[in-house]
Amino acid sequence: MKIIKLLSLLFVLVLAGSCNSIKVAADYDDAVEFNTYRTYAYFQPGIDKADISDLDKKRILRAIDEEFAKKGFTKSETPDFMVNFFTKARKEVNVNQFYGGWGWGGYYGYPWGWGGNYATVSTSTEGTLYIDLIDARKKDLVWQGVGTGVLTLDRDKKEERIKEFVSNILAQFPPQKDNKK
Repeated sequence: MKIIKLLSLLFVLVLAGSCNSIKVAADYDDAVEFNTYRTYAYFQPGIDKADISDLDKKRILRAIDEEFAKKGFTKSETPDFMVNFFTKARKEVNVNQFYGGWGWGGYYGYPWGWGGNYATVSTSTEGTLYIDLIDARKKDLVWQGVGTGVLTLDRDKKEERIKEFVSNILAQFPPQKDNKK
């Protein structure tokens, strides 16, 4: 019985560990020459509408600034592109049902077995961060990156998790266009 519980706990830990990854995707306008972009600014009216705390907004803005600085972009009053972001969240409830098994064996056909049925229930919040880049002159959306992963309420880990989201999303920018077209 202890082995079953240990294996079940191990399964739950592996499952929880696998939830830490962030799935990212990006889409963009093929007609845009992204190598002409050098400067950015934030689209404040859009960011103000994001349905998260002002503290988390500041964390996201700092993380975006950090990533763009690494890529050589600078903030400007006359930007080449505007940055907007918004978020979505949904609560996930995971129910894992574990069934013990029965076997036949032993001497004289007496049954032996191990078993027991039980379930574990866990909840998590899955968040999605959308980062939009808008051409400042044309006012057109030219690039969108999306990251989805499990969120944390732990204040000490929140900054790190937000940086991870932003870093993974902006790793897709600027897009590497396929020259085989």
